[in-house]
Amino acid sequence: MNRYLAVRPTARRFLLCVLGALLVAPAAPAAAEEILVWHAYRGAEKAAFEKVIELFNQAKQGDDMSARTLAVPYDAYADKISAAVPRGKGPDVFIFAQDRLGGWVEAGKTVESIDFFLDEEIEGRFIPSTLEAMTYQDQVFGLPVNFKVITQIYNKKLVQTPPTTEAELLQVAKSLTDNAAGRFGLAYPYSDFYYHASLMNAYGGGVFNAQRQPVVDQAANAKSLKKMMDWFKGEQILPAEPSTALITNLFNEGRAAIVFSGPWFLGEIDDSIDFGLALLPTIGDAGEPMKPWMTVEGAYIAQPSTKKDTAFEFIDFLTSGEAATVMALEGRQTPAVESVYDDAKVQADPILQAFRAQVDNAVPMPNYAEMTMMWSPMTTAMNVIVKGAASPEAALERAQSEVEERIADLRR
Repeated sequence: MNRYLAVRPTARRFLLCVLGALLVAPAAPAAAEEILVWHAYRGAEKAAFEKVIELFNQAKQGDDMSARTLAVPYDAYADKISAAVPRGKGPDVFIFAQDRLGGWVEAGKTVESIDFFLDEEIEGRFIPSTLEAMTYQDQVFGLPVNFKVITQIYNKKLVQTPPTTEAELLQVAKSLTDNAAGRFGLAYPYSDFYYHASLMNAYGGGVFNAQRQPVVDQAANAKSLKKMMDWFKGEQILPAEPSTALITNLFNEGRAAIVFSGPWFLGEIDDSIDFGLALLPTIGDAGEPMKPWMTVEGAYIAQPSTKKDTAFEFIDFLTSGEAATVMALEGRQTPAVESVYDDAKVQADPILQAFRAQVDNAVPMPNYAEMTMMWSPMTTAMNVIVKGAASPEAALERAQSEVEERIADLRR
């Protein structure tokens, strides 16, 4: 006999009443879904970011969505992501530069591909190279929030017209250099591989080939290092101690006319210095522009998150024109959203416009997992070359061997 028909008549009537009530009763309102966002912002950036959070929460109030933030100390941030997120102990969204992206993808359970959410409108809002930085193995894993590049920063009292070519740079720098008096026409951390990449890329060099194999010992890289050493030893326009602290002091004391650096340097400039920004100069007879590495800070959805739809709603809002304009004007960031640079207030800001112009002559820093294996060998090579202890070719040959060994260990 049918189990339902076997129920006593009074019980049947009761069940029918309950079923009917369930069919006609309005659904209970869904609980508001709150996501947790990790970031490492401080100061004006943090204040602007928190304003964007408020705007998001106001805009999504009717959709029962909200976001809250946790500021993580930068020094521990990357390790905290790697340790907590795969275990489901981290945020729904985190914001970080693209240099760790490949490692997190290959480690698994850390970042979620967002290809499913993307459309032409979303992809089209960004400066193309910034979205490229969020792409790994033909999948997009985050939306670009802002970028950072090195450009030319000059003291307007000493340099009226910033040089646009290497010949002009040498002419200006040599006229303003007096080694005995500790004055230099040009100063930058030339022994730091990150800063040297501007010259390396100008010569067509790089650290990986199209097959993701390390090629740090290629001829173009050696050529770029010889150019750097010519500026240092031959033309003698660079200080012997290229530390960031010394370079900051030299610029603030009016003893360095031109510095190659990024937005982080601006906060160190003394209020008494009237400075300007300009594109890095072109190099050699071919006139190839110096091309710094571009680092892009992206917003990623944590793979273990159970709130991925809301998480994407947030990163979509964070990279909207409205939010990006707040981050530009109040947070002093350089957003990846192209339309921001058409805003009248942003157009009137020479600093934001200068960094935007430099992006067109920049190369996204590789986001391969193997990139982390590159820094130590190349740092050693740069120091050896600057000290004159080895030729660029010999130092790069040793770095190549060490990089290959480190990558082999990584893959094992």
